[in-house]
Amino acid sequence: MEIDWKNWQPKERATLLFVVKDEQILLIRKKRGLGAGKINGPGGRIEPGESALDAAVRETREELGVEALAPSLRGELRFQFLDGYSLHCSVFLSPDCIGEAIETDEAIPMWTPLDAIPYDEMWADDARWLPGVLEGRSFRGDFVFDEDKMLSHSVRWETL
Repeated sequence: MEIDWKNWQPKERATLLFVVKDEQILLIRKKRGLGAGKINGPGGRIEPGESALDAAVRETREELGVEALAPSLRGELRFQFLDGYSLHCSVFLSPDCIGEAIETDEAIPMWTPLDAIPYDEMWADDARWLPGVLEGRSFRGDFVFDEDKMLSHSVRWETL
């Protein structure tokens, strides 16, 4: 499937937020929705009138009960699925959070050492860009998926 990324428009917009502190990253095992069963960062759809940053902080609070501190935009993901679904996702990184992560009906929290991130249980694109983000880099990435199988990808490291 050839995608015209220049004129591409997403059906939905969403966020991911990764809290990284003390050589650990706060991940979740998603309990429902797109990617249920997979490990990822907390996040979700941006509500009408809401900024990506506000959505990332809200979703992290709703999914884990913690308040992310000083999150910064680190990347943009564009996903096109063969079934026609398309998603733009803003990726944020936070150096700390307030509160203790708790399990909710949406997610099971997992503080994971940075050298033990379970990429084999995550979306296939994560291994292409998350290591660079954890090194302090910013990126833009385009991905084509057939359900949960990645068919093609492009990652550009740049200043956002």
